[in-house]
Amino acid sequence: MKIQQTIQKCLDDWNRISGLDFCILDENDQIYISTGDRRLPSSEKLALFREDPALCISNRSCSLYKLNNTPQSNMLLIVWGSGEQASTIGELAVCQVESLLTAYTEKTDKNSFMQNLLLDRYSQVEAFNKAARLHITPSARRAVFLVETKQHKDENALATIRNIFSARTRDFITALDDSGIIVVRELQSTESYEELDGIACMLVDMLNTEAMTSAWVSYSNVADDIMELSDAYKEARTALEVGKIFYADKNVFGYNRLGIGRLIYQLPTQVCNMFVGEIFGEESLESIDDETLNIIRTFFENNLNLSETSRQLYVHRNTLVYRFEKLQKRFGLDIRTFEDALAFKLAMMVSDYITYSGNHGK
Repeated sequence: MKIQQTIQKCLDDWNRISGLDFCILDENDQIYISTGDRRLPSSEKLALFREDPALCISNRSCSLYKLNNTPQSNMLLIVWGSGEQASTIGELAVCQVESLLTAYTEKTDKNSFMQNLLLDRYSQVEAFNKAARLHITPSARRAVFLVETKQHKDENALATIRNIFSARTRDFITALDDSGIIVVRELQSTESYEELDGIACMLVDMLNTEAMTSAWVSYSNVADDIMELSDAYKEARTALEVGKIFYADKNVFGYNRLGIGRLIYQLPTQVCNMFVGEIFGEESLESIDDETLNIIRTFFENNLNLSETSRQLYVHRNTLVYRFEKLQKRFGLDIRTFEDALAFKLAMMVSDYITYSGNHGK
């Protein structure tokens, strides 16, 4: 809920309980929040009050208060009513509104700090000084999770994630442009990469059941202090990108579990094109029909086991042998042997990377 909505609800409650009307004016004397349609004091009277050192002035119809203990120190609160009860309620309302504004500003400052930290915009001295001012522990173990939903800008996903981590006050949930939702999680000394993988799987499951949306979740290596968080964010982004290219059947990608996809991702596309040319010659992966590709992928998933592949696909073993022999005549590779299967698998992954690079201008 936005701060304006929160304060509006607060003053509506005060209005319902006390029967008094409230109004907050911004620094330009424009109505920020109001519980009724009351006539405002004149601009001259408001200007005089702003220049006066007094924190409150009253007349028979209303009282004016300065909201001084907040970053928005030029705001004014007006309470319509008279008598000791109205004065007491006005002072209590001032305290509550100031507390809400201060808490919101601190939260906003922390969010801004974390975003700039992830983007590596602070020197070490600046980062540690700002962290101390915002009461953020600089040397805690943390990991960065990056959540990307398959629906663009899914607000339900953000609300669900905030709810999941609502009890963890030392975790940060933020977003940078349209790159997804970022969770910076503070870790216990006993938490390992197994726990990080479990958290990522939990996020995927919760988003699927609570927000009714599919998502990918990646996570970084563990960062030991706040200056390592920018690298951790880059690791999470790399893990998400590599995972979507090479492991499309999965939803969770750990930076420390990217396997050979990490190596291929760092190769120049020129080298990748040369390798694919060696394997497929004048043809390409796209020239192989979908049914054959499905057979090949299932065969690889079953560790080159013909019998298990035949059982899963409901295809006779001899039919698979015939398919693989045709493939051997076409490309010169017998994928029933380990070396040729490895070469073909790598060529498939490299082809996926070339396609991705072409679509994303890499």
